[in-house]
Amino acid sequence: MAHADKYSLAGKSAIVTGAGNEIGRAIALAFAEAGASVACIDLDKAAAEATATAIGPAAIAVICDVSSESDVEAAARTILAKLPAIHILVNGAAGHDPNGSVLDLSFAEWNKVFAVNVAGAFLMSRAIMPAMIKAGGGSIIHIASQLGSVAGTRRAAYCASKGALIQLAKAMATDYAAQNIRVNTLSPGAAETERLVKRFGDMDTPRRTAGPKHLLKRLGQPQEIAQAAVFLASDASSFMTGADLLVDGGYNAT
Repeated sequence: MAHADKYSLAGKSAIVTGAGNEIGRAIALAFAEAGASVACIDLDKAAAEATATAIGPAAIAVICDVSSESDVEAAARTILAKLPAIHILVNGAAGHDPNGSVLDLSFAEWNKVFAVNVAGAFLMSRAIMPAMIKAGGGSIIHIASQLGSVAGTRRAAYCASKGALIQLAKAMATDYAAQNIRVNTLSPGAAETERLVKRFGDMDTPRRTAGPKHLLKRLGQPQEIAQAAVFLASDASSFMTGADLLVDGGYNAT
């Protein structure tokens, strides 16, 4: 039982951005199952509320565009009024990035990907970290990607933004280790989410084409990513900071 308790989040408060999407929702639900109170942030009001409702009284729904400084600051005030001690922050918000090489993408498309994926993590971290420091420390998790360390065809903006998150986590880990804040990235492989359906048109196509590129010969499930997030959020990973945890079915191993 003592070993299992290391994975407990009882008595802790967590914030999950992108909590309305499949991976974000799975993380929020897994955190709640492990005992945490969870603030579910999403741009989509109905999606954020659906996740919070699925959790129950231990959750609140907060509507926020993480690429907006004023939105993030307002969301932080709302959350800290209800959950003054914050121990866990997951930066998982991500837009639907367009396919394209650098010659295909407009500057506006490039900037939008970075505004959500990278600036969103920066803004949310900056808004929440003072409360986390005051609470005695905590765990920050940026959701990166297997494509943060290897390339994908016509995914220039996405690859660059996820690589930036991996480096951001290392820099933040370096700056705030003395305040007992651990910062890591969690890099999923291709997982069965609505993002894949929007990219490929259906789920069967990525199962057939992308699944075999992983050593385990299949796509991941949001719940599998969520369990890794519980590990990074909990005391089970207490000697881990500035690291990138690949949960990619072996995609990067070859």
